[in-house]
Amino acid sequence: MAHTDEFGEELADFVRRVSELKAARSVPADALPTVLDAAIFELDHVAGRLWPRYERLSSGGPAAVAPVDRQEQQLLKALFQRVPVPVALVDRETVVRRLNFAAADFTGVRAGYATGRPLTGFLAHGDRAAFRSQAAAVARGEGDRSLTVHLQQHPSVPVRVTLTALRPNGEPRTAVLVVLQPAGSRVPSDERVPAPVPDLTGTTRHAALMDLVDAMTTALLGGPAGAPSAVLARAAAVLHGRFADWVVADTGPGRLSRTTVLAPAEDAEGASAVAGQDPAACPLVVEAARGRSAALQVRAADPDAFGRDTSGAPVLVRANVTSLLCVPLVRGAGPASGVLTLFRGGGRLAFSMAEAQAMDMMSRHIALAMDRV
Repeated sequence: MAHTDEFGEELADFVRRVSELKAARSVPADALPTVLDAAIFELDHVAGRLWPRYERLSSGGPAAVAPVDRQEQQLLKALFQRVPVPVALVDRETVVRRLNFAAADFTGVRAGYATGRPLTGFLAHGDRAAFRSQAAAVARGEGDRSLTVHLQQHPSVPVRVTLTALRPNGEPRTAVLVVLQPAGSRVPSDERVPAPVPDLTGTTRHAALMDLVDAMTTALLGGPAGAPSAVLARAAAVLHGRFADWVVADTGPGRLSRTTVLAPAEDAEGASAVAGQDPAACPLVVEAARGRSAALQVRAADPDAFGRDTSGAPVLVRANVTSLLCVPLVRGAGPASGVLTLFRGGGRLAFSMAEAQAMDMMSRHIALAMDRV
C-alpha cells in the first residue's frame, strides 16, 4: 500500500510538470529547444521509471496477497470490537476513527455517533486541552502517555486513559490507541461507568413533553397581563427543573438585558454570576436574536459559546453544561422579543430534536404573551 501511495504521488507530480510544459509552448522561439529538452526528459522518466513500477504494482504478486490482507484486516477489526477493554482509535487531532463495543458502553456514546467527532468532546472541559496535548505528543512519536480525565456526563468519576502510538498497515500517518479504564484499575475490569439509560420509554417522554406544553399554555393564558419580563419569568419557572437545569432569559428588542436566571438550588453563587453577565457578550444569545433561529448543541465544543460570567469563568464550564437550547422569542417578521436559553448538565439526557421542536413552538406562544401588555 505504501508503494502504491508513493507511485501515485510521483504520477501526480509528473502530470503537474506536463501541464507546465504545455503552458510553456507560448515562449519565444529561441527558448523552445529548452522546453523540448525538458519534454524529452519527462518522456524518458515515464519510460524508464514510472512504467516499470506500474507493471510491478499491477503484476500478480500484490493481487495474490490481497485476499489474505483482507482476511487479516477483517480478523483484526473483529478482535478490536470484541476486546473486553474500552478502546478507541483516534488521530493526532483526537478525532475518533473507531470505538469498540466496550468503549461505547463505558462512555455511553454510540460508536456511530462518536466516529468523526473529537474524543475530547466527550470529556470535561478542564481535561480537553491536556488530552489533546498528550495525544499529539504520542502521535509525534514521543512515547506512550497516561493521564486521568473525566467524562462529561459523569464528571465525578475519574477515568484513567492510556495512549500509545499505532501505525495502521499501509497508512502514512500515526494513529493513537486510547485505552479507558476506571481510575485505579490496572487490569481489564468488568466495572463500567454506568451509561445513561433512559428510565422512560419514547411514548412516556412524548407524554411528558405534552404535559409541559400544557403547563406552559396554562401559565401564559392564566396569568395576568404584564411587562414582558414578568411573562418571561413565568415561562422560565415552568421550564426550570422539569425540563432544564438552568433557564436564562434575556429580553429586548434592541439591546438585550438579562431578566431571569434560574439555576440548580445548590449553585446560588453561579446563578448570581450569570445574572450579572451582559447578554451582548454571549455569542449564542446574540446569534439567536440576530438570526431568529434556535440553536441545539450537545457537548458544545467551544467553552466560550455562552461567554463568561462575572468571575471570568466560561459559563458552560462552570455550569457543567452537556446540552443546551438557545431559542429566540419571535412573533411574525419583527425583531426578537428576547432569547431563552436552557442548560442541562451531569448525567441528564441531552435535549432531543423533538424537545427542540416543542420548545420552538412554545417560544412563539411566549412571544405572543409578551406582546399582550
